[in-house]
Amino acid sequence: MAHTDVQEILGSLKDVDFPAGKDDLLRAARTGGASEEALKALRGIPPDQYANRDEVARSVRVDPDSDLGHSAAQRAQQARKGGKPGLSQHLRDADKPPVQDELDR
Repeated sequence: MAHTDVQEILGSLKDVDFPAGKDDLLRAARTGGASEEALKALRGIPPDQYANRDEVARSVRVDPDSDLGHSAAQRAQQARKGGKPGLSQHLRDADKPPVQDELDR
């Protein structure tokens, strides 16, 4: 699983003409300046033909909380905190760290 987010991956594919295959996507991402993590995520998708950006977004595997904007401290708090049975770690409540709360004031 790559440590990137879907927006970064799709941002590197701005010059892709769809439909596009996996190799086309990788080539466009390299040209578009994708990070190594974004390229890793694209290497992990099935070798299919993709009709649009939505299909690419559904196929890439990224951190489950990448779109939640949690800091490293919040992710650590989620890992330490118990949750309801069946509740994924990345969905547990996590307060802002005191330092971040102070900076936001």
